[in-house]
Amino acid sequence: MKVIKNALQMQKIALKHLRDGDEIGLVPTMGALHEGHISLLSKSEKNDDITIVSIFVNPIQFGVNEDYLKYPRPIKKDLDICRKNHVDYVFMPSVDDMFSQEHRTFVEVQKMQDILCGLFRPAHFEGVATVVSKLFNISYPDRAYFGIKDFQQLKILERMARDLNFRTKIIPCPTVRERSGLALSSRNSYLSEEEKNISLKISKTLKEAVHEFRNKDLNFVKRNVLNKLRKIPNSRIDYAEIVNFSNLSIADNNTKRVVFAVAVWIGKTRLIDNVIMTKRSK
Repeated sequence: MKVIKNALQMQKIALKHLRDGDEIGLVPTMGALHEGHISLLSKSEKNDDITIVSIFVNPIQFGVNEDYLKYPRPIKKDLDICRKNHVDYVFMPSVDDMFSQEHRTFVEVQKMQDILCGLFRPAHFEGVATVVSKLFNISYPDRAYFGIKDFQQLKILERMARDLNFRTKIIPCPTVRERSGLALSSRNSYLSEEEKNISLKISKTLKEAVHEFRNKDLNFVKRNVLNKLRKIPNSRIDYAEIVNFSNLSIADNNTKRVVFAVAVWIGKTRLIDNVIMTKRSK
């Protein structure tokens, strides 16, 4: 495993592998790796000749008063995980290397970036799309792996890759959960034990919504979920919305495949989760 800290050097290495006929897998991360990330690494190892993991806490996707400076950076642990999981290259650029003071170019995915999380985190997805487009241009991946837990991000990046004709195929990967049902996230480390126990009600409520979706009106399902989430102590709801699986538009009772996505604060920690729901044919 090699650690590369310079974008131009990473680009030259990736180009050489491309010319040699190697297929490249990219797992973009902000570090603080957990079992969810490891599941992405294993898929790349299975599908690709070369696996590149980027570890970069991207400043332009954090808003004012968000946790950029506090975001966990356990670099030694992350490198150990990459080494044990047969990663070929870890790309760890500096902020100056990725975004110089003269940087003026940003990527927008209109309509899709201003809803759900985008309503509460202005410019967040512009920051995500911009850094991922740079990572694609630096590492030339055949495939890039993203978790379904960040569903809005996944759909935005799929649209970006399609619209900008990137050669990279976006590979959606299932959400990895603790045995309790809590979706894995680097931000889970912010939760106290009490808050972790409280947060389990989020995934439990969404799981119950899947059963209701089969027979109930969408508005009923949404109201029921909101009522349950509001009863979680020490919490605040940013949103609980049912959207079309394909394009994130608001779903109606005729939509066959939907995603119920929520963002809930537990104390000072913002958690997101979702479930995919498909109506059975009558």
